[in-house]
Amino acid sequence: MGQQEKVATSLAGAVGAEIGASLTAVDAELARRYPGDPGTRQPVHTVYVPADTFAATTLRTWGDQALEALDEHAPDAAALAGVLGIPQELAEPVHDRVRAKLEREPVEDLRIDFEDGYGPRPDAEEDEAAARAARLVADAYGNGTAAPYMGIRMKCMEAAVRERGIRTTDIFLTGLMRAGGLPDGLVLTLPKVTYPEQVSAFVRLLEAFEEAHALPAGRLGFEIQIETSQSILAADGTAAVARMIDAARGRATGLHYGTFDYSACVGVSPAYQTSDHPAADHAKAVMQVAAAGTGVRVCDGSTNVLPVGPAQQVHDAWRLHYGLTRRALARAYYQGWDMHPRHLPTRYAAVYTFYREGLAQAASRLAAYVAKAGGDVMDEPATAKALSGYLLRGIDCGALDAGEVTGLTGLTRADLDGFASPRRGGLTVTAP
Repeated sequence: MGQQEKVATSLAGAVGAEIGASLTAVDAELARRYPGDPGTRQPVHTVYVPADTFAATTLRTWGDQALEALDEHAPDAAALAGVLGIPQELAEPVHDRVRAKLEREPVEDLRIDFEDGYGPRPDAEEDEAAARAARLVADAYGNGTAAPYMGIRMKCMEAAVRERGIRTTDIFLTGLMRAGGLPDGLVLTLPKVTYPEQVSAFVRLLEAFEEAHALPAGRLGFEIQIETSQSILAADGTAAVARMIDAARGRATGLHYGTFDYSACVGVSPAYQTSDHPAADHAKAVMQVAAAGTGVRVCDGSTNVLPVGPAQQVHDAWRLHYGLTRRALARAYYQGWDMHPRHLPTRYAAVYTFYREGLAQAASRLAAYVAKAGGDVMDEPATAKALSGYLLRGIDCGALDAGEVTGLTGLTRADLDGFASPRRGGLTVTAP
């Protein structure tokens, strides 16, 4: 032991107290605006189904059609790997898990669409469709056939359809209440948001519904769909999407990028309206930065190239979808849209390959961090958070098994939760 150092200070304790007092409001504002990830499961995709075609059998029908496509065009691991370029060592576990997923839980998030996929209808017809949607969703949650997340996309808050959107939302939510209450997996999507005031108006609608049914304040959240250039850059030059998150007053759960409406809004020709267009990348980057730390999650768009027709056409469409999904995952967009049942095999193939190919390295780095063992990478608490989040997302979607992650890291699910999100609680390990 060396000589003990003498510790001396120059400042009175009142200085620190004064500084702390001066930052009290900032501390509260940081906690309010940037609470961090909610610590809940994020679906890997959202499926949109027009309200007039949604049925009690829709989820199983999508799964069956996806399985038929897989059996026809990639019946075994080697075939799937050959089409998509999956590494040989991952081909079998990915193929097996994709098939199991399509059998067990083909859709993670379903939105019954009353907007573009449904269009304008006579009021009586939409009234009935909204009531029917509520009944079918309530039945699905009651009998165990529901997707983890389900809900509706109503018409937007623009003047021409505002009244209709409000009424459809009211009918749907009222139907759920009459059927036993709001399910935990309920999701609402507000489309074509251009001004923060439209978000505020929707918040008022949800507040009124909660008051009418004596629900806890804030029970109803919603996603904001980003489909116009004005939602990214306002007329005054500010990032409108950040103001929209604030206008939601804690109710915003996601930002969904609308590939085709946004592309058309900024003048992109139809042949180039894709989720990897530079205009799309810019919009999603702004969304990502605005949402960071707020607990609001970002969802990528979709491809309208369908895997139908001859085998070569199906394979080409699959390769496109697989590539776009992998690209989005690398850019931290962990959710996207799927427009057709035959997109499901490549959605899960891309997601499962992404998580399985990085499992060993992520687990090794996290285990070394916890053990303060060092290694060839010097990780910090923020990286441990990211590594845990990566493993948790892999477990949640079925790409990884909780047991194999525990075996590789020595950490339980609760341990991973503690690293990944301050809302979850759990382990606190200082940096090596």
